[in-house]
Amino acid sequence: QVQLVESGGGLVQPGGSLRLSCAASGSIFSIFAMGWYRQAPGMERGMVAVITNSGSTNYADAVKGRFTISRDNAKNTTFLQMDNLKPEDTAVYYCNAILVTVAGTPWRDYWGQGTRVTVSR
Repeated sequence: QVQLVESGGGLVQPGGSLRLSCAASGSIFSIFAMGWYRQAPGMERGMVAVITNSGSTNYADAVKGRFTISRDNAKNTTFLQMDNLKPEDTAVYYCNAILVTVAGTPWRDYWGQGTRVTVSR
């Protein structure tokens, strides 16, 4: 059993900052990548930022220069530092991990329960 637990969401004013954390636990053999996705009301879930186990990163155009993803491989944890937040960043943010629980088995996607971020005055 694998669990991804997010924390750090909340209400912030435009221009403010938040830091999200996600810790993966359970029967994990290896994690290839961890990332953050978000879903605003009435919208599809979309990629925000992803980081691989080698440190390669990819960001959505809308957050480049404002968000920074990082990872602690030893603790199976990923962080999303969000600066200069805008109202359009309001969404539920979901943590994702691509991992295997047993050596030699296919990589699988796992998701957290989501944490809400609201950017408003």
